[in-house]
Amino acid sequence: MSEDRMLVDVNREKQRVRERVWNVLDTGGATYDATAHGRIPNFVGSSAAAAALGELASWKHARVIKAVPDKAQLPVRALALSEGKTVFMAVPRLADPAPFYLLDPSALTVPPAEAAAGRVAADIAPKVGVDALRAVDVVVLGSVAVNRAGVRVGKGAGYSDLEFALLTEAGLIGDHTTVVTTVHGLQVLDEELPATTHDVGVDVIVTPEEIINCSSPHRPSGLVWEHLDAQKIASIPVLAARAPAS
Repeated sequence: MSEDRMLVDVNREKQRVRERVWNVLDTGGATYDATAHGRIPNFVGSSAAAAALGELASWKHARVIKAVPDKAQLPVRALALSEGKTVFMAVPRLADPAPFYLLDPSALTVPPAEAAAGRVAADIAPKVGVDALRAVDVVVLGSVAVNRAGVRVGKGAGYSDLEFALLTEAGLIGDHTTVVTTVHGLQVLDEELPATTHDVGVDVIVTPEEIINCSSPHRPSGLVWEHLDAQKIASIPVLAARAPAS
């Protein structure tokens, strides 16, 4: 089977998983939105999950957090800022030569809980390039589904994996970095999940009720260029600047 065909099949299977989990969440009234479909679920209990994450030793020792901008992880970002941790998150679709918002807790002009909101961060935080970032202690990912081995399914855009790969190539993510996701218990599946070599696995899953440590999750060593089409590369300045000659 060709690699292109393999990617199509994996993506199709991922979408089946997403639809199933979104349906379960909607049926169970497990999110704050009218529907979970089409997004990283803003799950009920996200604040409790953030509090549980805050008790982990890896979190307590962390000084720099790379976080997604999704609503479900807003309590995590707010907790980090309130504890004096530096937080950075990506500009939407990485569509800027300086593709990250840098939230310095010592320079906030609004309370941490407000600064942690994506739209507010876009107004108050400077945009910076990869070379302006520091080594990352904890990466916080949103998920649609995840299994106990740490295989994660996102909403399908692929930006979290790209960000992870960029920072890995820059030496800012490594063995010292803990990768976590906060989710509702209904998002944790006891089954194999589809994945490719560019997908990032998680070390720890945190739900409002449970901490799950995952054994040997997959981490890509960098960008997998053959999994990126020309349109995607051209739409992301930091990729276009790094793209290998054809």
